[in-house]
Amino acid sequence: MQMPQIQLQSSSMKIGLNIDQPVQEIEQKAADQSIEQPRAILEIQITPGKLTIDQTKAREDMDLKSLSKRVEGFAQQGYQDWLAGMARRSQQGTELRHIENGGNAIAVQAKRNSKGPEKQFNLGWIPSHFSVQLDYQPAQVEIEAAPQKPIIDVQVNKPNLTYTPGNVEVEVLQENSLDIDFINLFPDEIGE
Repeated sequence: MQMPQIQLQSSSMKIGLNIDQPVQEIEQKAADQSIEQPRAILEIQITPGKLTIDQTKAREDMDLKSLSKRVEGFAQQGYQDWLAGMARRSQQGTELRHIENGGNAIAVQAKRNSKGPEKQFNLGWIPSHFSVQLDYQPAQVEIEAAPQKPIIDVQVNKPNLTYTPGNVEVEVLQENSLDIDFINLFPDEIGE
């Protein structure tokens, strides 16, 4: 005996997708930039050095005295010679007052007066040590520098964006189906 059967046969739907990918392009230009650096403000003040050379003493040692020093020296020497002359005359007067004591006072005085002082020889043109006086004041330098800040200008450029959207197309490759078959539904009819 055959049993009634229902046979179902189905097929699924098949779909296909055609996809166009989206495209995005980004172009970024570099920023426009300018930098300017002003020069620093620089001030320099110089006080020059000063060298003082005093050779008055060296010139005096070489007998190259100034007029005022020479007059002063002559006056001093004249005063000393005047005092020495007074002492000499006083001594000679005392010797002549005592002429009665004997001796030849006039001849001794004449001989003494005829002799000059003994000459001394020395190199007179060489100045003494450290006779030239030096005084030096060094130069002074003052520097003031004021730095200047840089001037920076930046222009930012916006990016260029290009976008192409994607696309999806759907197509049915196979439609779904369902087939139903009935087998042996009526067994009596089949047997007759």
